[in-house]
Amino acid sequence: MKYTPFTKIHESLGAKMAEFAGYYMPIQYTGIQEEHIGVREKVGVFDVSHMGEIYIKGPNALDFAQYVTSNDVAALKDGKVQYSCFPNGKGGIVDDLLVYRINEQEYLLVVNAANIEKDWNWLCSHAPKFNIEINKNLVNDSDNTAQLAIQGPFAMKVMQKIVAEPITDMIYYTWQWVTLDGIKNVLLSTTGYTGSGGCEIYFNPKYAEQIWHAIFEAGKDEGIIPVGLGARDTLRLEMGFCLYGNDIDDTTSPLEAGLGWIVKLVDHKNFIDKEFLLKQKQEGLKRKLVGFEMIDKGIPRHEYQICDNNGNVIGRVTSGTFGPYVKKAIGMGYVPIEYSKPDTEIFINIRNTLAKAIVVNLPFYKNK
Repeated sequence: MKYTPFTKIHESLGAKMAEFAGYYMPIQYTGIQEEHIGVREKVGVFDVSHMGEIYIKGPNALDFAQYVTSNDVAALKDGKVQYSCFPNGKGGIVDDLLVYRINEQEYLLVVNAANIEKDWNWLCSHAPKFNIEINKNLVNDSDNTAQLAIQGPFAMKVMQKIVAEPITDMIYYTWQWVTLDGIKNVLLSTTGYTGSGGCEIYFNPKYAEQIWHAIFEAGKDEGIIPVGLGARDTLRLEMGFCLYGNDIDDTTSPLEAGLGWIVKLVDHKNFIDKEFLLKQKQEGLKRKLVGFEMIDKGIPRHEYQICDNNGNVIGRVTSGTFGPYVKKAIGMGYVPIEYSKPDTEIFINIRNTLAKAIVVNLPFYKNK
């Protein structure tokens, strides 16, 4: 099991710790609901140092990135970030990821912790086609990178207190180098996985404790709190954000998952599964990932059956919980396309009882 540079801090704060994606991670501190609401209304800090960071460098970096990802990397400029996925050559998804353009010959790929080795092997298998030299042009820097996500409506106000450069007007999905508490070359970006605003910072693990304490000192007047992976999951689900391994995986197409906006079927971009996805789009989907709210009592859970009104199984719940901020039992799951329209009634098999639910538009949480 791996540890992040913040493990001792989490333990000293009384966090409930558990293994997640091969890492010893904080699941909660004071409680998922309290932490969830703290992020929605104030500011919370997540240790996400378990995430993977892989660099593509050199004159062929763009062509390689274009081939292995679904989004149009050529549309990026320095300081921009895009959400994307690795198509798996069989119509499914190897992983979803963020692509940062550092410069015209360098890109940072931020991947899921559970898939670091899988993604690395996948990239290495395709690197020779583009003369990408492993460990030179393709570098796995995950073990040398710490990451914190500072999320919530007060996050940027807190961070501006300790960041030398102006950051409060940064737009969504951008990044810049900053000096944080005197530490130079910290990468600060505004992507977010909570829907409540904020930023992520990437830095050398040797500065972990200094940066943690600086952030919490800066945020004490704003009610800053540490937040575990439990609330990270409920926050992202209220936003309808996919979680790899639940809502998307090697068997789900990005089009089925509602991620058509990250699949750029444009002439200048040749990428893995382009022909498959083009055909799937032209022929139409047979199933689709939908969001739903429970009408009857009960909490939908991962792998619960989704049924029609006669009890016939038509799908499965991929993610489900009680949304602490929307105050509703909510979930997502794949259903046949004829059941995917908003206001369609479906039923969730909860302990052998069919509980009524209704298909709704995502996200569940509308940030005003």
